[in-house]
Order: sequence, then structure tokens, then C-alpha cells
Amino acid sequence: MFLLAEDAKKAAILTANAPGFRAWMSLFRNATYLASAHRLQDLPLPDAPEIAFGGRSNAGKSSAINALANHARLAFVSKTPGRTQQINLFRLAQGGAILADLPGYGYARVPESLRRHWEATLSDYLRTRKSLRGLALVMDARHPLTERDELMLEWFRPTGRPIHVLLTKSDKLSRSAATATLRRVRERLARRGGNYTAQLFSSLHRTGVAEAEEVFAGWLGLPAAVPGSAPERQRNGDKKAPSQRGKLGAKRLKCD
Repeated sequence: MFLLAEDAKKAAILTANAPGFRAWMSLFRNATYLASAHRLQDLPLPDAPEIAFGGRSNAGKSSAINALANHARLAFVSKTPGRTQQINLFRLAQGGAILADLPGYGYARVPESLRRHWEATLSDYLRTRKSLRGLALVMDARHPLTERDELMLEWFRPTGRPIHVLLTKSDKLSRSAATATLRRVRERLARRGGNYTAQLFSSLHRTGVAEAEEVFAGWLGLPAAVPGSAPERQRNGDKKAPSQRGKLGAKRLKCD
């Protein structure tokens, strides 16, 4: 498995350095599976910068990852919350960076022993993973900043690295309610004094994809979308790629 992953990494780096590649390629598009681990010691040694995605079970984390990658099944989406029970790593085509999909937390049906294991594992990962550049913390816009979300913020704050909050399922709120929620979340994060940012996000309508990609590209030192690219068209109000105009968006599952 690791031999194949190494070959994929080399191919991704060569492709990412091809002339004009970054002018049209989105950051997460063509991400490929690398490895999974139940314990930190089972993770591959860090060889590239990482961005971690965490969030409460059923907050829409897997759907958000899939929306960013424009891939319906990159991260597993299930009707049963809490199905992500390993740290899953994906190699990004641009620059060979790593996306780490962390187990969801806070779901009552997870056995207590497993809950304790993942609390300890996530805490250690967030505090000690040297290659980690930042944390994308996914929250349901209707129920942001739960007790477990606050715990994740506390675990990561000592590192001084950035946290970007994706308020998912924002399409389920009215525009005024979504705007008010974003304002309240930003105010609460500001009072904590850390390196925190937040935005609205909808996997169903793919709103917020360009904004999130610009933040994550900055963490990795990669260029943001250039004029004329798909993310730039979205930011300017054209939310669908040319080949999709006039068509209904693909139906997505509601849960992680």
C-alpha cells in the first residue's frame, strides 16, 4: 500500500509542477487516498504539510471534504453518524500536501471506551503533529460551538496554528439567520484570542468552496485561484461550472 502511495505522491508532484497546472486546478481536486490509522503510531511519518478536518458527528464533515474535492465519494458519507473511526489521510495533487480526515466526535452511540480512545488520540494529534498547518473545524450552522467544539479549540490553541470554522448546512437557514449566526460565531471566537476565522458553507449548493480553498491554500503557501478558474467564477457569482449550467446539482446525503 505504501509503495503505491509513494508512486502516487511522485506523480502528483510532477503533475502539479507542470506548466499552467495551477492556473486551473483547484486545491483539493484529484486528491487520492493515502493511508488510515487507528493509533497515532500507525500514521505514516510526516513528509508534507497537513490540513486536518475535524467536527462533530453529523455536522457534515465528510460532505464538506467531498464538496471541496468535487468528488462524491472521497470521504465516506453515511446516514449513520460516527462512521469515520480512523484518521484517514489523502494526498493532494497540488504540491503533495496531506488532508487528514479525523474521526467525528460527540455521537452518543459510540461506545465509551472508543470515545475515550479518540479523545486522547485527537488531543495528542492536534498538539504534537509537527506537519499540521491548520485545523478546519466543521460545525453545523444550526448548532455551532458545542461543548466538544470548544474542547477541540482548547486542544489546538496552544500550537498557535490557525483554525478555520466551516459553518456547514448553512442552506438550511434563511439568509438573515445564517448571517447572524456567522456574526455570533466570529464574535465568540474573537473573544478567545486565538488565530480563528469562520465562514458559511453549504455542501449541497457548493457555496463557500472558493472562500475555504483560498484560506487553506494560504496555509500551504500555494497560490489562490486565478481569474477565470472555477473557484474564481464561483466567487464572482457563477456557482456552477460551464458544463453544469442549467442542470440540477447532484443530490447529497445529509449526514457524515
